[in-house]
Amino acid sequence: MRNDSTPAEQRWLLLIHQLPSKPAYFRVKIWRRLQRIGAVAVKSTVYALPANAETQEDFEWLLKEIVEGGGEAMVCEARLIDGLSDAQAHALFDAARDEDYEAIASEARTLSARVEAAASAEERADIRMQAGRLRKRLADIATIDFFGATGRLSAESLIADLERRLAEDKDMINESPSTTPLTAADLKGRVWVTRKGVHVDRMACIWLIRRFVDPDAVIRFVPGKGYVPNPGEIRFDMFEGEITHEGDRCSFEVLLSRAGITDPALQAIAEIVHDIDLKDAKFGREETTGIASLIAGICTANAQDEQRIIQGGPVFDNLYQYFRAKRG
Repeated sequence: MRNDSTPAEQRWLLLIHQLPSKPAYFRVKIWRRLQRIGAVAVKSTVYALPANAETQEDFEWLLKEIVEGGGEAMVCEARLIDGLSDAQAHALFDAARDEDYEAIASEARTLSARVEAAASAEERADIRMQAGRLRKRLADIATIDFFGATGRLSAESLIADLERRLAEDKDMINESPSTTPLTAADLKGRVWVTRKGVHVDRMACIWLIRRFVDPDAVIRFVPGKGYVPNPGEIRFDMFEGEITHEGDRCSFEVLLSRAGITDPALQAIAEIVHDIDLKDAKFGREETTGIASLIAGICTANAQDEQRIIQGGPVFDNLYQYFRAKRG
């Protein structure tokens, strides 16, 4: 396993502002504008964005609006945000976007449930219209998802599944990322690529690849956004990846299916990974809470992906043996 070379030190833009106490609607307006451009609060009156030409313009327009509204503001560039490391700052942005993505995923699940009960063309048309709005919201959030938050995979796959179910003919299916089908034989001798900052789904996938698919597989960790795949690579748990979320299934579940693995012990692990990753309590296994805490502890204690994989492997090894013995 290897990480690509680390990028140059991240540069940040900080908006430091003070708003007048009245009118109240002005404060709400500025807050909404900050949310819309994807800024996160690092202090009560300090918001951050990764530095680039577009975010610079966003902050400058907002600065102008604050000053015209009777407030005070300044924009500055920084290498560090209030003592946070770049990884910690990235996590703040990912957490904000994951919250947005989870709201969309929840609405997509609700609409999917409505499809089952829809008895008329009018009801399905209404659901289709709402699905279109969700698709637009997802696209809007993706534009401010600066570091490739995990939640996009689930939201994207749930909306795509909803669109497929609503479609009455091929012309009505919204375009979604397509991948070439892979067979179990295709999974041997490949380079496997996933996003840096692994958590439960990617940790479990790597364990599964090493234990049951290809012990000699090469694993690479790359940035979550902007990565251009090389020929022969298999991207997993990545947007537009060859093996990633499909409908309401996490990447581990999809990998099991593609590899043709039907081991009941691995299926049990898949249910735990699903509930931790998607947070939808679909399977409700009693072991899930404890495993979620173990994985969270590993990720907190280990910043490097290689260390997370090393520490996480025994968790899944023991879990696998537990379910094999339990079945017996």
